[in-house]
Amino acid sequence: MSITATCSRQPWNKGKLVGQKTPLRLRDIWAIRVRLQIAERTRDLALFDLAIDSKLRACDLTKLRVCDVAHGEHVSSRAMVMQQKTQRPVQFEITEQTRAALAAWIHQAQLRSEDCIFSSRLHTSDHLSTRQYARIVKGWVKAIGLDPAMYGTHTMRRTKASLIYRRTKNLREAQLLFLNCEKISVAASWSSISSVQEIAFSTAQAFVIVSHGRKVRMSKRCFKPPINRQPDWYVGERKLATYDVGSG
Repeated sequence: MSITATCSRQPWNKGKLVGQKTPLRLRDIWAIRVRLQIAERTRDLALFDLAIDSKLRACDLTKLRVCDVAHGEHVSSRAMVMQQKTQRPVQFEITEQTRAALAAWIHQAQLRSEDCIFSSRLHTSDHLSTRQYARIVKGWVKAIGLDPAMYGTHTMRRTKASLIYRRTKNLREAQLLFLNCEKISVAASWSSISSVQEIAFSTAQAFVIVSHGRKVRMSKRCFKPPINRQPDWYVGERKLATYDVGSG
């Protein structure tokens, strides 16, 4: 008599909402920021502001040291760090409000130049863990009445690019200045653009069209949305698109 034992393994994502996380809206940012200021949570305020400004992944954000963003007691307006995932340098602007929050936290915690900005309470780690950072983000969105399942650490990474695109409608600007990603389709995804036509027109706005020795801008009237395929200028990375005005 043989007995066969079966072990059922539950999928890690069973009952969980997976996929891209929703970026914060402007009113959500201010709601979280005001609550942190009222509660006098200096570290969390600095973490929140820097996460939005830097657009860094959680693994890069939590490892930042004082010397990465400040010189002595002065917080820089621009910083550059090496990304852990891509091993490429990325530069980002630090707004005045974020600089004030960082300066207040560095002074309060009496951090030295070589110290991690967001240190861990555990002796085995110098910096905040990505898991703890994720729990902190969940706490922020839950405090303002949002669904924690819809938001995560990548929410902070996508927020600024999404806000910039909504204001300028320029996908190329979001790609080059804010996302530092190589593919325009990735920039569209991160900027919360869902329509294919919107993606294509946003991309077209950023490209210079060269024809007969003249430089012109593509407008909505001369632009035709792609049907069943992506146009050549959409696929190319950092290439000039050629468009024959006479054949249009």
